[in-house]
Amino acid sequence: MSNRLEELQQFLKESPNDPFLKYAITTEYKKMGDTENTLAGFQDLRVNHPDYVGAYYHFAKFMEEQGRKEEALEIYQVGMEVAQRLRNRHAYGELLSAYNLAMGIEEDDWD
Repeated sequence: MSNRLEELQQFLKESPNDPFLKYAITTEYKKMGDTENTLAGFQDLRVNHPDYVGAYYHFAKFMEEQGRKEEALEIYQVGMEVAQRLRNRHAYGELLSAYNLAMGIEEDDWD
């Protein structure tokens, strides 16, 4: 286990409901290739911190990498809904672009 992961887990013990720490731990698991803990981390964020809009993009990309395209598309859609509700245009735009790319729609197709 990496020192960074251990440090983040210690911080999480002190702040167990911090979505950023949970996200950081999840990305460490992803870097390590630990798909089980990566999936569990993203699922926890989605269920317990649904307004943590930054996780949706990375969760959906992870699902695409796992060959779970339909689930990825649904995660992008939920993320776009959250971004709209939170009025986070930047996140919405990133999610929309990733969704369109996953659907096979490229920006050049709009011409």
